[in-house]
Amino acid sequence: MVGFLVLQGRPHTAVFVALTAASGEVANYLLKQFFNRPRPTVVPHLIIASPSFPSGHAMESAIVYLTLGAVMMRVAERRVTKMYCLGIAVLLTVLVGVSRIYLGVHYPSDVVAGWAVGFMWASAWWLVAQHYERRTIEQERDKTS
Repeated sequence: MVGFLVLQGRPHTAVFVALTAASGEVANYLLKQFFNRPRPTVVPHLIIASPSFPSGHAMESAIVYLTLGAVMMRVAERRVTKMYCLGIAVLLTVLVGVSRIYLGVHYPSDVVAGWAVGFMWASAWWLVAQHYERRTIEQERDKTS
């Protein structure tokens, strides 16, 4: 998506998406080290995995998919398209989290925490982007029209 945004003449939006995802990964790593919760032992683990809390997949999917959904909503012009973008982002986020529980690699609380932190992270970055780059995003939109 970052490459696509650059090719579409939206370099600031591309940097925003990349920074949101990368900083979320760092935040997830730090949270896992702080809580250091062991993973469920319901299924045997084939590899030595990182700590369980919060779920990195749930958190990163919330950060990435919700950020991309918000970016696509900003670009879309029709209301139905905006709702579609948001709906798909939420659906993908939910499916990733549910899969972690179904596979037995996370407790439900790990996934809920991942979703909550991911949503807050994506929202915070989106607020920062709106505050500092409102004109830049509008310029990029006008440039590609």
